[in-house]
Parts: sequence; structure tokens; C-alpha cells
Amino acid sequence: MPEIEIVSDNGDNSTNNNSNNNVLFGKYELGKLLGCGAFAKVFHARDRRTNQSVAIKILNKKKLLANPSLANNIKREISIMRRLSHPNIVKLHEVMATKTKIFFAMEFVKGGELFNKISKHGRLSEDLSRKYFQQLISAVGYCHARGVYHRDLKPENLLIDENGNLKVTDFGLSALTDQIRPDGLLHTLCGTPAYVAPEILSKKGYEGAKVDVWSCGIVLFVLAAGYLPFNDPNMMNMYKKIYKGEYRCPKWMSQDLKRFISRLLDINPDTRITIDEIVKDSWFVKGGFKQIKFHDEIDLKGGEVEVVKGLNAFDLISFSSGLDLSGLFAGCSEWERFLSEKSPEKLAEEVEEFAEEEKLRVTKKKEYGFEMEGQNGKFMIGIYISRLNDLLVVVEARRRGGDADCYKEMWNNKLRFKLISVWDETPSAII
Repeated sequence: MPEIEIVSDNGDNSTNNNSNNNVLFGKYELGKLLGCGAFAKVFHARDRRTNQSVAIKILNKKKLLANPSLANNIKREISIMRRLSHPNIVKLHEVMATKTKIFFAMEFVKGGELFNKISKHGRLSEDLSRKYFQQLISAVGYCHARGVYHRDLKPENLLIDENGNLKVTDFGLSALTDQIRPDGLLHTLCGTPAYVAPEILSKKGYEGAKVDVWSCGIVLFVLAAGYLPFNDPNMMNMYKKIYKGEYRCPKWMSQDLKRFISRLLDINPDTRITIDEIVKDSWFVKGGFKQIKFHDEIDLKGGEVEVVKGLNAFDLISFSSGLDLSGLFAGCSEWERFLSEKSPEKLAEEVEEFAEEEKLRVTKKKEYGFEMEGQNGKFMIGIYISRLNDLLVVVEARRRGGDADCYKEMWNNKLRFKLISVWDETPSAII
């Protein structure tokens, strides 16, 4: 992973003015615009440390905050991609933030969208369709094993790299196992109409793994046929076709492929083919298929074992309890975490000095924890200090009661500035 970088946020100037206005945080040299939308722009960039190409996605915080649903999607995408490391999934290198923008530094996939390849060349050969589908299933199976369900698989979210390999991207609509309701199902209506599974249309709940398999079936059909299996200018007519499973395979498809697609596009989720069955199917394994194993990431109890070789801003954001990413979107008033290069001993000494100066009652908690109260009960705060690695310490402040204005005055204007160092003196240091 790249070295740790906490973004400087002086006036939200995220470029290095000393040398090149196109250098982002002194690390990424921005190139041409690759694409843009209502909330984000994506640029090609060069990592000056490695000379490798990366894609920089720049999001506008103000616009995100005006759209809570989209903001939640971004938070979810960050927390999910934190878990994933697979050769057929676009890698997120790090996340950086200033007062007004969020920056994703991602793997640059040179070949563009699979959708464009189909649009330009029409249907693909059965062998090439199989290759891409094998790589798609490898990535999707990996996600499912880690409790991640994509829920928006389509050619526009599948990229092709310079070596002709498929990469899954865009996890903004993904779900995690902790979103499953007591009935064992997901209930959020999402996805792209032509790729949505019939059980989603029924609005009775669905299994994330099974709707992903359905979408994979649509993708395979499009690859081999060059068009969608369920399509109609009238949306309701299209949904009726999906719900009934009404589609026709073109005459050039092999019988084995037709049979295989019928198992993927089974309208009954209970009998639809599973990932484990897919990787054993005769059409799927033709020409060879080797499932990618990641034994080093799974411990004997089935949990994930994370080996951190270096920490970047993205890792530090994810370090927050419960993967709370609110620091990316707004300042924290009730609680805050930030990083410090000071030692835990030095920080503890500064907390005690502050308590003495302000005549606060102090209760020590564990090793470097303090709970303080004063100002006639108007100010109540907890300060918890813990070492993150050999170089960095995490400081967490939590309002524990009292008057909000008093807390703001005492914490924001006094104690915070006593503890914080020059290195992390801007809001962008908040994790």
C-alpha cells in the first residue's frame, strides 16, 4: 500500500502550487478527464512515486450532503472496497479528503467498459464470453464469501484492462450481510431495470447472492447474443417479461450455452443455479477454469485476517469504529477522532494539564483514557488515546453530556488545539 498521507486542507488547495498545479497532494499528477457526472469527475493520473497510472475520482461534498442517499452509497462503497482484494475487482488504493472534496485513488483500467466493447463489436465469441464470465464469477463468488452482494452487475460496471481481463467496479449499491433482515432477506429495491431479478420485482425480499447470479446470467446473454434477453420500450412490459422469464436465445448459441443460461435465468430463486454449481457446470469449465484461492485472508474460524503493511488515509478512515465514515462528509460535533504523532504519554500529560487549568474532575480509564467533568456540570467529555502503529496515535473525544455550547467552547477552542499537532492541524486529519 502507499505510504500514509493525511491531506493538507489549507483553503481546500489540494494541488502542490510550488511545482505543478496538476499535482494532487504532491503525489498524483492529474491528466486528462476520463468522465464526469452530476456528482463526480474521473481523471487519469500518474502516481509520481511509482510512475504507474491511476484513476482519480473526485466527488463534491456539498452535492453529496444535499443527496443523503448518494452520500450513503459512497460511504458504503468505501467500507466495502476496503474488504476486497481480487485480480478481477478494481482496487481502491486510498481515499483522501479536503473540506469540500473527496478523492478516490483507484486502479486505472485502460480498456474501458465492457459495454463499449459490445457496442462496438456486437456479440462476442462463445469462448471469449466464457472467459469474461469465468472472471466475473470468480470476482462475484469472492465477494459473496466475504458477505458482499453487488446488486448492480451489468456491462457498464465491468471494465477490461490492457491484458484483456475483466474488472468489476462500482459497489455503490452493494449490500452487506448486516443489512439482511430477520427473515433472512434483503428488501431494498435497487439495480438496473433490464438486469433486475424477478424476485426483486415481487417486493417480498430477496437473497443478495441469487440476484447477483441472475444479473450475471443477463451479462452472459448480452456477451454471447449482443442484445438484452428482456427488453421493451415499455418498462412495465419489460418487467412482465422478466417476471415470467420470457426470452429467446439466438440460433447461433450452442445447446450447452442455452441450457446453462436457462439455469442462470431461472425465475425461481430456490432452483436457480448457485455459484458453487456454476463453477462445476460443463459449459463453464470448458477450456479450463481455476478458482482463485485466498487462504491467506481467511482464518480457521472463517473470519478475515487483515495484514496491514502500511497505512494510508483510506485505512485510517476505515479504522474508525464501525467503519463510521462521517468524518469524510462533515465536521464532528459530538465525537471526533484524529491522528497525532505525539506519544500517548505526552498526550495524556496534556490532557491532565488542561484538566488542572480548567479545574475539571478527572476519572482515569484503563491505560490512556480520561473522563472529565466541570463548569458546574456543563462540560462532560471522554478522551481516549490509543496507539495505531509505531508512528501514529489515535485520539478520540466524545461528549458525554452537559451543555452543547460549553462543550463546543471547551473542546473546539481549547482542548483540541492543545492536543493537536501541526502535522494534523486541519479537519482533513479527522478519521
